[in-house]
Amino acid sequence: MKQMNHASHHPALQQLHKNACSWVGHLGAGAVDFLAGQTFQCPENGELESIEVYVADVPLPGKLVLTLHQFNNENKTWGPVISISEIEVERKNREHWMQFNLQPVQVQQNTTYGFRLNSPDGLVAVGEAVWTHKNAFAYGVEWKKKNTDQRDFFFRYFSLAFKAALRA
Repeated sequence: MKQMNHASHHPALQQLHKNACSWVGHLGAGAVDFLAGQTFQCPENGELESIEVYVADVPLPGKLVLTLHQFNNENKTWGPVISISEIEVERKNREHWMQFNLQPVQVQQNTTYGFRLNSPDGLVAVGEAVWTHKNAFAYGVEWKKKNTDQRDFFFRYFSLAFKAALRA
């Protein structure tokens, strides 16, 4: 992840590398929905204005919902929703960055936050990076879950491709 100079509508946090994808949404005729997310440590105090994710493919267009949470690293638990944003994703959006505008949220330096993605009616592949054990993603973990699972799964050697705009 790269930290950048903060200015309105410019990424303060970003992880641009992508060599794989993670599925979000409804697969086939069954009752299985795939969810994905990413945690990150905030580099400074400020207002989080937006989060962008890289959409690799859109087999089934629909709504893509992002929820923002504070995240407890020690217990691997999500706090309550502190902001929510949704966009419509179409096939023409494949291989593009998609921006989720948030009500500005006050965030604190060195605090861990995370976002979760779901799609109640579509199927979207979001870009992710698969890291080697020698080059693990040090700023957070990727989260995955099926709606049929009882527990969450966290992966240190994976991370979603994302940009977070922070105004200090």
